[in-house]
Parts: sequence; C-alpha cells; structure tokens
Amino acid sequence: MVSGLSNALKTTLLLGVLTGLLLWIGQVLGGSQGLAVALVVAAAMNLGSYWFSDRIVLAMYGARELSEGDAPELFRIVRELAAGGHMAMPRVYLIPSDAPNAFATGRSPAHAAVAVTEGIMRLLDAEELRGVLAHELSHVRNRDTLISAIAATLAGVVMMLARMAYWAELFGGMRRDDREEGGLFGALAMMIVAPIAASLIQLAISRAREYEADASGARLSHAPLALASALEKIATATGRFPLPAGPATAHLWIVNPLRGDRLANLFSTHPPIEERIHRLRAMAH
Repeated sequence: MVSGLSNALKTTLLLGVLTGLLLWIGQVLGGSQGLAVALVVAAAMNLGSYWFSDRIVLAMYGARELSEGDAPELFRIVRELAAGGHMAMPRVYLIPSDAPNAFATGRSPAHAAVAVTEGIMRLLDAEELRGVLAHELSHVRNRDTLISAIAATLAGVVMMLARMAYWAELFGGMRRDDREEGGLFGALAMMIVAPIAASLIQLAISRAREYEADASGARLSHAPLALASALEKIATATGRFPLPAGPATAHLWIVNPLRGDRLANLFSTHPPIEERIHRLRAMAH
C-alpha cells in the first residue's frame, strides 16, 4: 500500500511538473491564444488515440479475438482475475508471434482487452501466466491508459509551444537591437531543452505506472514470485525472439520489446527489469 501511494504521489508530482513546464513556456511565449490552440490540437490528437488506440494496436499486431472454446484455461485465468479486481470480463486476443509478451488496452475497466502472444503461451506455466495477466489487468484497473493520455497531451503541448516560442523569437528578434540578441539563444535553448524535459517526465510517469502495475498485479494474483519468474523468462527470451514493435507502442508491453544500450534505456518506457524483479521478490518476504 505504501508503494502504491508513493507511485501515485510520484505520478501526481510529475504531472504537476509537466504542467508547470507548459505554463512557463506559455508565459514566455506571451500569448494565451497560442497556448489554447496548442492545447486543443494536442488534446484532440491524444483523446482520439485514447478512444480508438485499442482497435488500432490490436489490428497492427494482427491480433485475433479468442472465444472461450479456443483457450478455456486462458479464459479461466482472466475471468478469475477480473472478478478479483471487480472488473468486467475483458476481451481476449492472441497475437501470432513467437516473441513472448503481452499487453492490455482499453479506455476503462468496462472496455478492456488483453492480448497475449503465442510465444508467451508456450514459455510460461499457468502461475507465471496468471501473474502476467494480473499485471496487465492492473494497468486497466489503475486507469493507466487515461494517465498516459493526459501525460502525452501535456508533453505534446510543451513540444508544440517550444517550437512556436522559437519561431516567434526568431522572427521577432530580427526587429530587435543588438542588446536583446540573447532572446534568440534563450528561445533556441527552450526549443531543445523543453521537449527533452517533457519526454523524460512522460517516460518517468510510464515507469512509475509499471512499478505500480507490478505491485498491483502481484497482490491481485497473490503470487509475486510467479510474476518475477515470468519477467525473468520474458526478458531472457526477448533477445532471441524479437517483436516487430515500434517506439509508439513499446510502452504497452509488459517487457520492453525494444533492446538498446544505456543511453537508449534512459529514454525507455520501462524501468530496469532487474529492479522490477527485485521489488517483486521483496514483496514475498
């Protein structure tokens, strides 16, 4: 419970910092009209994604909706977890890929879908699969889809305004005297630094939600060690069976399908797998 409160507080603080960054750039830009336009555009784009992303991402990976007759054991596990989490039974999909992974999507607990790959069905035993599905359903129950949409909207507005501020300063600066030339360099710095800061904050929010979904999933399944074992197996197999996933959807999967060096990991949507496993094992003691 303490961990859950800590992650919730961290997410709230990060969203607050992102909002503060947005307001600061809006103030520097000096016009509420530009701020309003950027906010409306970014909100429209991300809310559209929020409402329709489940259909888009499932189609993107060729997911096939299953009936209970297709996978009775999988349905039994999902139904038990959904009941334990006081959720409606989500739709269940199978993705034709040897890469072991899974994700859940949906705008609310009443409109959710969970997808597993063929690879994860072969790799994990029943308890490990239960832990993975509990993690994914926790994302939906915790409304992480909504939180991600809000973070993406704020980050998108920051990036738009940073570019607007740069171009406004560039063309406005041409009419200023030499004593004010520093404004152009300030706007250039803003254009570079603000989007990076917004991206890092957005990624930090995503990582906090992954930790929370691990903890919530472990409590829902009553088996933190099984989830830890599943994460270890999936992470090991990811290098052997790459998943054709792009950066836009990497955050959905329980284990990041994109492999990279330390610099790439700085911009990863997932926390280090070793730390996730360590925290789960600590829950069992």
